[in-house]
Amino acid sequence: MPVGSLALLAGMLALVLGSAGQTLGYDYHCYEGAAQALRDGKPIYDVAFSVNVGTCPGTYTYPPAFASALVPWLFFGGAAAALWCLAMAACFLLGVALLPVRRDVSWLIVIVAALDWPLLYAVKLGQVEPLLFLGFAAAWRWMDRADVVGSVTAIGTLVKVQPVLLAVWAIATGRFRAAVVAAVVAVALAGATTLVTGVGAWGTYVGLLRDLGGQLSTPHNFAPGAIAHMAGASDALAATIQLASAAVAVAALLVALRYAGPELSLMVTIVASQLISSPLRDHYAVLLLLPTAWLVERGRKWAVVFPLVGWVALFGADAWLPAASVSITFFACLAVLLWEARLERCAARSAATPAAHAAGT
Repeated sequence: MPVGSLALLAGMLALVLGSAGQTLGYDYHCYEGAAQALRDGKPIYDVAFSVNVGTCPGTYTYPPAFASALVPWLFFGGAAAALWCLAMAACFLLGVALLPVRRDVSWLIVIVAALDWPLLYAVKLGQVEPLLFLGFAAAWRWMDRADVVGSVTAIGTLVKVQPVLLAVWAIATGRFRAAVVAAVVAVALAGATTLVTGVGAWGTYVGLLRDLGGQLSTPHNFAPGAIAHMAGASDALAATIQLASAAVAVAALLVALRYAGPELSLMVTIVASQLISSPLRDHYAVLLLLPTAWLVERGRKWAVVFPLVGWVALFGADAWLPAASVSITFFACLAVLLWEARLERCAARSAATPAAHAAGT
């Protein structure tokens, strides 16, 4: 199984990367452009282009700290994009190795990943989702180590803002030291970055995030509001639907933090982190491999369907119904996790009842 799963993943990646052409490292070139601008003393953001996501390369929509961290990568020259894509594949495999699940489940996740379009697509583009997958996997494995959870939260947030919800999870589950570590590491790294980028870069980034959240007509956006807009809804109705979907994700997160155990609430945090913000890309579904592993570990082998649904949008991204499969899959996974939380709570009550009767007698 180890040899077969790795060979399958390597073969699929070779097929996708080998046929990528000019799209190899497509998103990486956005990061590279920001790093080059920073090295040349130029602004790293071009808001006029960045808001219209899909105009890569040449745009950058990530925190200033990530651009500064990529400056050393420029020394690879013309091979940088290909090497970055391979590094993202390695990050994913390392993340799988860190998953606190049985070995057979880990190898199954590798097999599913080899057949998972979002993972193949993310690696081809050089997207950061495999890097975030690694961070979330480390937080899951060492969830009781404040230094790991705090560092992963800080670094993840400075790569892409969504992992900041890990700090909320840490506080809600009583891991206050992890939240403190996250704050200290984030402030230290952001402060060091500011010495290079200037304070203004952070202000531009915050404004860019605000503008991106309101863009529901940009290409390749699979958020509920964008799907509604694609289906013909007015701008006002699409914005309302997007706000409502984010509210549902927040409500699900709050329920999980209140009633579920630490592992399960962590899975809900990971899924909700992608649903709260817009845009929602199909390659974000790489992170669904984490709750899939958690569910399969508990005997829910049918959960492998969540990452495999990613192919639907590929063959119908221009039609609203196939495109809606991305957000539907995220919400379906969220619903299953909440149902597991209910089962978990019922089981705890059932176990507590005989103990209470025994204590009474």
